[in-house]
Amino acid sequence: MAVLYPRAHRGAIDVGLWSAVRERYGVRTPLAELRAKAEGTELRRTLGAWDLTALGVGAMVGVGVFTVTGLVAADYAGPGVALSFVVAALVSVLVALAYAELATLMPLGGSAYTYAFASMGELVGWLVAWALIASYGVGNAAIASGFSDNLSGLSEAFGMALPQTWTATPGAGGLVDVPAALVVGLVTILLLRPVKESASWNSALVVMKIGTLLLFIVLGATAIDTANYTSFAPKGVEGIVAGAGLAFFAFLGFDAVSTAAEETRNPGRNVPLGILASLAIVVVLFVAAALVLTGMAPSELLRSGEPLAFALRYADLGWAAVILNVGGLLATLSVLLVFQLATTRIVLAIARDGLLPSWLAAVSAKHATPNRTTLILGAIVAVSAAALPLDFLIMLTNEATLFFFAIVCLAVVVLRRTEPDAPRAFRCPGSPWVPLAGVGACLYLMATFGPLIHYGFAAWMGVGLVLYAVYGIRASALRAARAKRGAETAPVAPAPPVEP
Repeated sequence: MAVLYPRAHRGAIDVGLWSAVRERYGVRTPLAELRAKAEGTELRRTLGAWDLTALGVGAMVGVGVFTVTGLVAADYAGPGVALSFVVAALVSVLVALAYAELATLMPLGGSAYTYAFASMGELVGWLVAWALIASYGVGNAAIASGFSDNLSGLSEAFGMALPQTWTATPGAGGLVDVPAALVVGLVTILLLRPVKESASWNSALVVMKIGTLLLFIVLGATAIDTANYTSFAPKGVEGIVAGAGLAFFAFLGFDAVSTAAEETRNPGRNVPLGILASLAIVVVLFVAAALVLTGMAPSELLRSGEPLAFALRYADLGWAAVILNVGGLLATLSVLLVFQLATTRIVLAIARDGLLPSWLAAVSAKHATPNRTTLILGAIVAVSAAALPLDFLIMLTNEATLFFFAIVCLAVVVLRRTEPDAPRAFRCPGSPWVPLAGVGACLYLMATFGPLIHYGFAAWMGVGLVLYAVYGIRASALRAARAKRGAETAPVAPAPPVEP
């Protein structure tokens, strides 16, 4: 460029190139149109603050505390796993404040996808959508795999050990994880019913599994051996931070609250309440459970798919371990319910915009739910849960999640500049510094993952870019609407004179 063009013209050329790129890939729906779409939704606004808090707690109190706690303690942080949860929680708070502002600004079901589309345009929106599908879809498979660990522990307690070949993925020494696939099928059937019924099921499950977790904390506290805390952070600060990257899996649920904004009464009030209240509840529970767990047994023994139940058996509290296994099963069912609900609403929003086939946006007239999308995603997640190893699924889920969390934080900064007068029922405090800190924290945690996870995520995003280039950019509803408006407003050339 420097050889071909004089310095005086480079600025104009660079601006023209940037304008061309923005015109092709940065098209976005005006905020006013998104708000109008939210007011005219086909979905029923039946959810209140308690329903949303229960959705968030239901998503977070699950595999993260019932399974991941042991992995972090054994491989990274030792008893310092409690601090890993604190670090992950601090990052989550930064992101949650951004979500709360954006969810009240655009109370639609697309979550981070909608926010990225409205702030940075279609291409960034699509990349976020593709990462969301990976986060929830792959995360669902990981969660379902945790179901089998607790089911196996429960069956062994009653002397009916299940064959490992049918309860573990190939990476864990099995052939196929049948229980994981079956529990995904059960959740899919539940989600074919009206959303209020799904929320009611979830609320009941949340109460039961929190009760189970509290039982573990109370009983386990009586069996703590302080000698287990001697080496509190065996790998130092590096191990605690690396553990936070894995522990972050436990906090994925709060953004699921925002995906239900389109089905929420008074979203400007109830969505921020649901996000922040659910996060506050689980932080206290996770830190307490981590401290009790690592006090009951040496950290190196906790690399188990059911570490809480293992610790109780280690402390000769076998009867309580059975209850914890049941709690783990309920936790899995609850989290799957929330994550599958969120995934279907994200795909619904993408299909509405034409970036995926329009038939995926069909809503059942009887139950007001996207049944086609629910069935298709249920089948995909069931197969993935049956065939893929747990550790890889969790780390890939975290990388995808941290990527779009960073974009969400950035969206707050962008929209404060491009839409400064838009009504905001909740405003992220300390902008732009707080959301920018969220961006930096997410990128830092991503950097703690190994190269295999980076390669896997890059491959997934590469497939997404190809799909966008081949289908999305051509079928985009926004581009079609703009082309139609342009054709309608274009000047009509005068008819040529008729020769006599």
